[in-house]
Amino acid sequence: MTVLTGIVVLLLAAAWTTHHAVIAFRADSETENRLRVVWISLFLVFLLQTFMYHLEGVPRLTDRTVRQLASAHVSILIPVYNEDPGYLKLGLESFLRQTRLPDSVHIVDDGSTSSDYADVRAWWEEAARKAGVATTWQRVLNGGKRHAQAHGVRVSAEADIYITCDSDSCFAPSAIEQVLLPFARPRVQSVAGIVIATNNRVNWLVRVTDLWFVVCQLVDRSGQSALGAVMVNSGPLAAYRADVIRDNLGSYLNETFMGRSVMFSDDSLLTLYAQQRGLTVQQPQAICFTAMPEKWSHFTRMYLRWMRGSTIRSVWRMRYLSPARPAYWLHAMRWLQMVLTQMVVLWLVLVEPLLYGQMPPGSMLVIPFLIGYAQGLRYLSIIRSDERIRSRALTWLMMPLAIVLAWTVLRFLRWYGIFTCARTGWGTRQNGAEVTLGGQSSPPPPEAAAQSTYVRAVDPWDESTLEIRQYRAHTQAP
Repeated sequence: MTVLTGIVVLLLAAAWTTHHAVIAFRADSETENRLRVVWISLFLVFLLQTFMYHLEGVPRLTDRTVRQLASAHVSILIPVYNEDPGYLKLGLESFLRQTRLPDSVHIVDDGSTSSDYADVRAWWEEAARKAGVATTWQRVLNGGKRHAQAHGVRVSAEADIYITCDSDSCFAPSAIEQVLLPFARPRVQSVAGIVIATNNRVNWLVRVTDLWFVVCQLVDRSGQSALGAVMVNSGPLAAYRADVIRDNLGSYLNETFMGRSVMFSDDSLLTLYAQQRGLTVQQPQAICFTAMPEKWSHFTRMYLRWMRGSTIRSVWRMRYLSPARPAYWLHAMRWLQMVLTQMVVLWLVLVEPLLYGQMPPGSMLVIPFLIGYAQGLRYLSIIRSDERIRSRALTWLMMPLAIVLAWTVLRFLRWYGIFTCARTGWGTRQNGAEVTLGGQSSPPPPEAAAQSTYVRAVDPWDESTLEIRQYRAHTQAP
């Protein structure tokens, strides 16, 4: 109720500010006429986006789908390259504490140079054996994340569902159970989980990154999910029907752009394969922890890699997605929104003052912050037992900093990434792990992050329902 009240109040405040901004523009009819089409377009896009992300939901289960999901062979693929052993063990331990255990876990050490993980491997193989989880551990020559995943695919021919994750992924206790639920719909080909920061209290950069990343998932991607058109699954937690990966393995391993092998954007390419076959959705109850960058240099390399990958993937979507699919038009709408927003900023800051002598009204500076605060309340809908609500509220209050970064530095990095998209190398973790579990000011123990952490996202699905209890009874039966 508190979150709902806050949303209503902030949206009313945003509407009030917009009203005053319109009045300010009416003081000069020429300015109003020059920007009328742009304002209307941006407002309609925002209105549509707000409406769509409230439609996200999860289908109800039948007895038949309960049995199908319980009997499906679920394989987890984990590529490892120069990962911190502490984070790797934390994630592996979380797999064994699931309400629905995986059937097999396939770890591929992609030629790490910082460690051979002998201790972690010995512990894991014994722990997996005791839990009844089949596992393989391969060490191969460095070939990149995609090739590491392919090694796991080749030794798991029995898999019905592949769960892809990163080597620092730590699943919440019901993550596997929850990420499987949307597959009750035969048309669903992939499911994205929600990713939050393990190290969210280390410094301001991690807090802002966590805030920005979570809000993007629960706003942008939730809206896409309502239409079955999620654009990009998250690397730390995503699930695919096995044939989506197997049937496209050749092109997945040999993607080139402008004559160069593409080493990143693997999650968005797998999502594109899934979009070509059916629906791609998000499950807001499937939660995964991951280590966010703690240094600005690490963050910028990661963000540039995302922007370069996004540019390449945009070309492929326009080329290979059918206009009959909602994903095609959502992709076009995203580019329209980005171009219009950029045009508004340049027009207000440069064209209006220089050519027409009109400074932008001060009220226009308030609108992005009010909208950001309103959408940012979605961040507070995720509840963590290892963090007090006042700490999460403090992160939410940092929304102005996130917006300023998005409108300045990140905007520059986005366009720089677009124009340098031909640089297709990975760019991080070449000299070892950049985030370590022991390096945190207060590292979460496995029990806090993997076992006792309770996470709840906004969703009408209630774990107390009969369908969930039936599903757990099937998955936990001997």
